[in-house]
Amino acid sequence: MGSRMTAIDVHWFLDLFDELSIKVWIDGGWGVDALLGQQTREHADLDIIIETPAADVLRKGLQDRGFVDVPTDDRTDWNYVMGGANGKLLVDFHLIDINAAGDGIYGPPENGDVVPASALQGTGTIEDRNVHCLTPEYQVQSHSGYALHATDIADMSALHEKFGVKLLDEQIAAINRN
Repeated sequence: MGSRMTAIDVHWFLDLFDELSIKVWIDGGWGVDALLGQQTREHADLDIIIETPAADVLRKGLQDRGFVDVPTDDRTDWNYVMGGANGKLLVDFHLIDINAAGDGIYGPPENGDVVPASALQGTGTIEDRNVHCLTPEYQVQSHSGYALHATDIADMSALHEKFGVKLLDEQIAAINRN
């Protein structure tokens, strides 16, 4: 689906976020690479966490630039993908609502999915540009409960090596199997 997302592409998005005055947290593989301060692998898309009210502004900004909704099997009102009309530049939205404690509520509140305020304090760099991202500790916590791919294992290993973050038992087991 689409082609590879380069650091230059990410900078295009960062410029757009700045132009639209939207705070975005970089998540997923680019979020890990931002924490590490270097690109460690190829990426198919850019995962972002964004507050729900800002999502409409970004959606319109992207539509004005030719982006369209990309159908996915896991689409919800809180998680969806948009892509450039040429099939390139996929951006994966993850919407949160910040509560009084500063936590990000992901999805309907009754689901109980919460991104703790402390997890939203991460910072990193993508090609010498500072970005907001999730903390290394939260990245490790969020990579659980599913079969880890080789990229997940490499990401968790790199975060452990750079930050000394304690890995979960299932991540250690996956690393030892590879």
